[in-house]
Amino acid sequence: MAKTLLNITQEILSEMDSDEVNSISDTVESEQVANIVITSYRDMMSNRNWPHQRSAAVMTARGDSNYPTHMILSDDVKELISVRYNKATVGETQKRYGDVSYKSPDNFLAYTNPRNNDNSNVEVVSDDSGIDLLIVNDAHPTYYTSFDDTNVIFDSYHNGVDSSLQASKVQALGYILSELTFSDTATPTMPDEALSALIEESKSRAQLKLRQFQDVKSEGEASRQQRWLSRKAWKTNGGVEYPNYGKGR
Repeated sequence: MAKTLLNITQEILSEMDSDEVNSISDTVESEQVANIVITSYRDMMSNRNWPHQRSAAVMTARGDSNYPTHMILSDDVKELISVRYNKATVGETQKRYGDVSYKSPDNFLAYTNPRNNDNSNVEVVSDDSGIDLLIVNDAHPTYYTSFDDTNVIFDSYHNGVDSSLQASKVQALGYILSELTFSDTATPTMPDEALSALIEESKSRAQLKLRQFQDVKSEGEASRQQRWLSRKAWKTNGGVEYPNYGKGR
């Protein structure tokens, strides 16, 4: 059964023999416990790629003709799994999504640097980092990279189709990092079996921080739950496998 931030806070306060509350904002201590739960949740969601976090990743075009192959990755994307682009040519109405593979920044430069910018189909695009990039303007993208983990840079675009790459033509999948807000009704977005680990971890942290007491039982249970979660198989028979291109890796 799903538990709200208030439910979890009340459970931890009860374990600590603290005053009962009807809202996480009722007492200073209840606010502290709620914030500890939020921090524990963020840490758990950040240190592992959870199956339920896998979703469409949002990219937006820079909207600047000086950056025809730059897109901005949404802040909530923890890691890109795969990227595809509609590579339909002029006059085609059928969508033709093709893979766009990740290259590390160094390998991306090694791949694009041999291009001759004296040719009409090669443009010099100056990245925000100050690096000049040699971008092909008559072919759909084949590779992408990122220098700053926010701007995604593709190696080419087809100016016979569009004046720059279009976000509407991107299919991107990634792991999306959800946040737990400071609200009575906020509910952790995580598998049921991970909720116990969150509660035990939060209990251990709350006891140590607010009572200066090391709760060996909760700490041990939290460690046991975390170890079990790290070994647990995907619910859908191993999950769907994707190339691990990584966000800006």
